[in-house]
Amino acid sequence: MSSQKKRSLTGLKPTGNLHLGNYLGALKPALELSKNYNCIYFIADLHSLTQNRDAEALASQTLDQVATWLALGLDTDKHTLFRQSDVPSVTELTWYLSCVTGHGLLEKAHAFKDATAKGQEVNMGTFSYPVLMAADILLYDTDIVPVGKDQKQHVEMARDMAGSLNATYGELLKLPEPLIQEEVMTIPGLDGRKMSKSYGNEVPLFCDEKSLRKKLMSLKTDSTGLEEPKELAGTTVGELFALFATTTQYEDLAVRLAKGGMGWGHAKEELFVAVNEHVKEMRDRYNEYRKDEPLLRKELAKGAEKAQSVASQTIARVRYAVGLR
Repeated sequence: MSSQKKRSLTGLKPTGNLHLGNYLGALKPALELSKNYNCIYFIADLHSLTQNRDAEALASQTLDQVATWLALGLDTDKHTLFRQSDVPSVTELTWYLSCVTGHGLLEKAHAFKDATAKGQEVNMGTFSYPVLMAADILLYDTDIVPVGKDQKQHVEMARDMAGSLNATYGELLKLPEPLIQEEVMTIPGLDGRKMSKSYGNEVPLFCDEKSLRKKLMSLKTDSTGLEEPKELAGTTVGELFALFATTTQYEDLAVRLAKGGMGWGHAKEELFVAVNEHVKEMRDRYNEYRKDEPLLRKELAKGAEKAQSVASQTIARVRYAVGLR
């Protein structure tokens, strides 16, 4: 990895199918950064263990994610793609950070507070999740972390932990900055809420055409009659269409709906065409990559070697500073 450009880091958990919200809110923006940053992309398999108890699914979904990054055009010669668990230094750094992190800070984490408020049992993995996430970021001397507004706290906590370690042992860890891209922060799902696997309202990124059409035709709309005029702006159909159609296509659909004589079913059909047109080539590439598991494993091995070359330098600094010589 070149040291000439600033370093960006993006991690996604391998849990379930990646969906259009993941693509627009994380994958696509992260790939855009590869034009100007030295980018690191990792598959957060350790993080998924706080809830995932299906070993076969985890293994399969990890390879799904490798195939996805490749299908979207990630150049793994210029940038780094690896599996979190392939770089054991991240758990070692997690321990060092844990030893300078107060219990009270972790109690402020959104995930912990939400789980507690819902009366859910909280395992230690969930409670210390922010420490592992901080280690992910700090281990690679990361400059920026692209996140949604709801994830900004993770970067702030990483800065707090790095600050504590630095204050105790000297300037060891770089303080990262969050990069929030306002225009793609929240992608609506089929029910109008944020697209999320936990809500069951997602549209899988690489499902086949028939499934994609069925999903999009199930979008919730109002009961306005066929002949009545309709406003595209402010609807879930309109929000999604704006993300995949051209400005001209959007304005044309808006005008036709406003005239009346056109149902929401027709608008959803045009949404399907726009989404399918956008993803079909990527979907074809994904299906080809996913068939070649030896290639996907080879990519993971290559990425792990590159990531470890950076991680080992950070860990060496920290070990020496804390007295493990």
